[in-house]
Amino acid sequence: MLIEMTIKGLMVDPSTSMPIVLLRDLENQRVLPIWVGPVEANAIALQIENVAPPRPMTHDLLRNILQELGARLRRIIIADLRENTFYAYLELDVNGEVLLVDARPSDAIALSVRTKAPVFVDSRVLDQAKSVDVSSDQADQERLQRWLESLDPDDLGYKM
Repeated sequence: MLIEMTIKGLMVDPSTSMPIVLLRDLENQRVLPIWVGPVEANAIALQIENVAPPRPMTHDLLRNILQELGARLRRIIIADLRENTFYAYLELDVNGEVLLVDARPSDAIALSVRTKAPVFVDSRVLDQAKSVDVSSDQADQERLQRWLESLDPDDLGYKM
């Protein structure tokens, strides 16, 4: 089953200094952290903050190409989690035909914020993500999960 999620925000993992995109379900019951690279985090942050770069960035170019070809990003789907790696795809509408394109979740999210396409996560991924080895210590994992769930959007911030 697919669960619609929204981007709660971007933050930096205090232990690794890596950016994290936080997705939250519409019922505010589940939070899914996805660690991303700094370039992708900046691409997402720029769009969330409505900062227009002087020239199109890669994700802007991709959006422009889709528009010029008459294709529409219907939604992105984070469909799998294998060996601590998330897998996603773009669901495109190309002249009435549905086309699925493999994509990294960070790129898919960066494109979704530019096209206002919804983000969906397979419920199996949400269930699996609870067991992702964020820390070898179970108590640390539980503290991280409680911390992620308690975050307020005003507490979130990613500095470009």
